[in-house]
Amino acid sequence: MNLRLTTTTAMVAALGLMTGPALADMSDAKAFLDEEIGDLSVLSRAEQEAEMQWFIDAAEPFRGMDITVVSETIATHEYESKVLAPAFSAITGINVTHDLIGEGDVVEKLQTQMQSGQNIYDAYVNDSDLIGTHWRYQQVRNLTDWMAGDGADVTNPGLDVDDFIGTQFTTGPDGKLYQLPTQQFANLYWFRYDWFNDPEIKAEFEDEYGYELGVPVNWSAYEDIAEFFTGREIDGQEVFGNMDYGKKDPSLGWRFTDAWMSMAGMGDKGEPNGLPVDEWGIRVNDKSQPTGSCVARGGATNSPAAVYAIEKYTKWLNDYAPPAASGMTFGEAGPVPAQGNVAQQMFWYTAFTASMVGEGAEAVLNDDGTPKWRMAPSPHGAYWQEGMKVGYQDAGSWTLMKSTPVDRAKAAWLYAQFVVSKTVDAKKSHTGLTFIRESTVNHESFTERADKLGGLVEFYRSPARVRWSPTGTNIPDYPKLAQLWWQNIGDASSGAKTAKEALDSLCEQQEQVLERLERAGVQGDLGPKLNEERDPDYWLSQPGAPKAALDNENPAPETISYDELIAGWQD
Repeated sequence: MNLRLTTTTAMVAALGLMTGPALADMSDAKAFLDEEIGDLSVLSRAEQEAEMQWFIDAAEPFRGMDITVVSETIATHEYESKVLAPAFSAITGINVTHDLIGEGDVVEKLQTQMQSGQNIYDAYVNDSDLIGTHWRYQQVRNLTDWMAGDGADVTNPGLDVDDFIGTQFTTGPDGKLYQLPTQQFANLYWFRYDWFNDPEIKAEFEDEYGYELGVPVNWSAYEDIAEFFTGREIDGQEVFGNMDYGKKDPSLGWRFTDAWMSMAGMGDKGEPNGLPVDEWGIRVNDKSQPTGSCVARGGATNSPAAVYAIEKYTKWLNDYAPPAASGMTFGEAGPVPAQGNVAQQMFWYTAFTASMVGEGAEAVLNDDGTPKWRMAPSPHGAYWQEGMKVGYQDAGSWTLMKSTPVDRAKAAWLYAQFVVSKTVDAKKSHTGLTFIRESTVNHESFTERADKLGGLVEFYRSPARVRWSPTGTNIPDYPKLAQLWWQNIGDASSGAKTAKEALDSLCEQQEQVLERLERAGVQGDLGPKLNEERDPDYWLSQPGAPKAALDNENPAPETISYDELIAGWQD
């Protein structure tokens, strides 16, 4: 079966889109099910048709309406935009334009709509990282009340919110659901399983470093492995021991707020996010009010652990990654390991799995289509302790702004539900490999395909997956604070500033934003309430984060066999 994105002429013609949308009826829906979905659904054919009939009936009042929605550009959203949006338009008569733009641009558009009240888009696929923003500002429709109130007549009775695996990330402390996931992916460790199990390579590594080559448990081992592979020639090409990216771009900020700092050990214990200090280094009080970012106010953004995190990143980028990596963005760097000359990557998003298993990835696939690579939990830094956050999980989620007129929000909500429906989700997940539903993860088609996906299915079927989490509720204004990260970290990445200088600047600028929010009072009792500055030594001597500098930031390296590690996921 063809699991790649299929905007085929045959399908488009079958849906009546060659000559414009015809009067919607079940014939369009049946053509879509025949041509696109086939047997890749958790629902029976009768259940699929019943769900499509519900969409046709619910969309009747909005037939002929033109709506526009937006998401970032990844494979899952390309499938939604190029295949599911035209299908929805043909089936319902609601004309959807699904724009694909950079994630930074999505956040900027949403921020503009929040500030102006102008309806720029009728719905956004907006990361759950903004949950702290949405909960405090109350400018998005909370879906709990929406589905029971104004949106009740356009809420699919088969939506089955309990089947979604990421709603804990999109639910505020008030218990309300603010966003509905449409794609989800984790940040894991990627490595060349074939090289790591090559007897000659294993023997040479053990001779040189005194321990067995395996999946690194800590950053010391990752660094040894990166050093060992960099500059070697394998299969006739020069190999690099690390892959990353460093261009001064919004995606560089996510590189660090997406849990790199907590993986290093900067924050406090506590899952899904450190408390009271999280992976951004921002401290909150017992009322969830942000109280500081710099060490002088009890934050950790410029703490010794944070400096360590940045210094390791820059060393590995400069010493062990391909020279072009320093000028790449997130999207440009992601598919590079598929070229076959990278041994490992600590900070690798599973959203790029799709680019590792199909056309163009032959260098990292065996003749039978099984991968030469595997994914595993990322190693942790010297400051990390058991009970701390282990990694990041993205949950790109449908978000309805209150500034969107009700009728337009209803039409957009219908489209949002269509692209996450049980009818289409298994096929969508085979295309983008970004799971959102329990029923899809456990579908027999993924049991059949699991050996081709390098551990992805095993990860999402394991209890361990809940330990990877997005940004939490400590962040009161994601759009304002996120832009500070890439600008300051970019200075460290380029060498314009030392890690400490860049982080001092970053935490000061974060506190300026928190201070403005506190003065404005726009978030009421949930807004920032900054601590008075104190001697940093006071905070560094307290339990938890911020943590004093370690005498040894390079503890003894540890590795583990992949098979043993996978067994640990199940536990």
